[in-house]
Amino acid sequence: MSQDLSPDPDHTAVPTPLEPPRGVTPGEADFVVVANRLPVDVTIEEDGSITSERAPGGLVTALAPLMRETDGAWVGWAGKPGLELDPYSDDGIELHPVTLSEQDVELYYEGFSNGTLWPLLHDAVVDPEFHRQWWNSYQAVNRRFATETAKAAAHGATVWVQDYQLLLVPQMLRTLRPDLRIGFFLHIPFPPPEIFAQLPWRRQVLEGVLGADLIGTQRASDAGNILRSVRRFTDLTTRGQVVTISGRWMRPDRHARVAAFPISIDTAAISALAHRPEIVERAKQIRHELGDPDVLLLGVDRLDYTKGIRHRLKAFGELLNDGSVAAPGVQLVQVASPSREAVESYKVLRDEVEVTVGRINGDHGALGRAAIHYLHHSYPLEEMVALYRAADVMLVTALRDGMNLVAKEYVAARVDLDGVLVLSEFAGAADELTQAVLVNPHDIDGTKRAIMYAIEMSPREKRRRMRSLRRRVLDNDVQHWAEAFLAALDSPVGKDSDE
Repeated sequence: MSQDLSPDPDHTAVPTPLEPPRGVTPGEADFVVVANRLPVDVTIEEDGSITSERAPGGLVTALAPLMRETDGAWVGWAGKPGLELDPYSDDGIELHPVTLSEQDVELYYEGFSNGTLWPLLHDAVVDPEFHRQWWNSYQAVNRRFATETAKAAAHGATVWVQDYQLLLVPQMLRTLRPDLRIGFFLHIPFPPPEIFAQLPWRRQVLEGVLGADLIGTQRASDAGNILRSVRRFTDLTTRGQVVTISGRWMRPDRHARVAAFPISIDTAAISALAHRPEIVERAKQIRHELGDPDVLLLGVDRLDYTKGIRHRLKAFGELLNDGSVAAPGVQLVQVASPSREAVESYKVLRDEVEVTVGRINGDHGALGRAAIHYLHHSYPLEEMVALYRAADVMLVTALRDGMNLVAKEYVAARVDLDGVLVLSEFAGAADELTQAVLVNPHDIDGTKRAIMYAIEMSPREKRRRMRSLRRRVLDNDVQHWAEAFLAALDSPVGKDSDE
């Protein structure tokens, strides 16, 4: 029987934090972020000394000021197998490194996280693998993260756990430290229960994440899928966005809310870069180096099977084959940054993409002028913003994506109100960027029509669409996302739970 969650005093008052169990000594951080990686890139010098440099990323940008204000700490892996580091301070943030062995990286990270959960949560775009050894390692590493977090957090602190690598941490941490306020954010999609049902440890994963007081997702549909899975695979009751976890022994019932908080980017920083004269000049230089094509198409992705790169290349290749476009007048630049190259499915994907690019260039390229410029490495943000400004059409054709921040970066960079965004309806960004040209990437003919529509779009319609897209991205930047989530985490469950 569902419990009444109307806004009576019991549900609108924030409960007093419980005391930590005996033997658990609270730390000093009032706000703790827990993520698979630390917000720094750690380098071991030749003399054995260790240096760290702040890693780029919207999450760090959004949370760093808050962490400095609240004696914040960040728990994560330093990125090097076997590297053991004591907690240390970096730019006002206390870092708590978690040690992972080479076996941990193989089984927990490359195995369960990226061989089981990643494909499964992306609607099983490729078949997930289920191995008990991977699962055992995933549990052990999640327990290590939870233990380190329990040591770092002050009494009654707020803890924000990030992403699919750490789905078990909220419940493990709650067992260690029931005094904490715990949030969890899933940066990737969550599938319907019919797909999630494949996971042999589905109940344990759901119970693990429900250790959080607030579970955030990119899309409302993802939140709905989690709630449907809770109803199907556990005996917990739900009402609206709220799951009731029955109290045990002397503890009262607890409530976990599941809701959408679409993530964004540091819009102001990208817009400022796009205005810089050297970036504008670099954009012109890029087009000139390519022979000043009439139309420049751009794709920017991690080399991942969820990104729809093969479908995009197929659509472009067919447009060339049937004469709808011709190279070098129309060219495609495809940036595919390296990703999980130790995983076999990613090696296969790279081979397939490179063979396809070679075939299309062999059929349609000219001497010194390729139809597709394939770049298998990463670029600094300044170069990416120049590429965004150089491109007439941005192709974001993910088969399944939690958000896809590249789409928002392109919009933020188009301060000239030029350019067209072609966006997959299966990317979370499609919920917000409705003035993009939306496509189903599985529909090759439909994708071809969308590309042609974008190429032939009038300047007036381009400006109208881009103005609307920019308004949306500017009003909802990464700082707004973080503030909205943390405000909801601090709010009592009940009054707003059915909204």
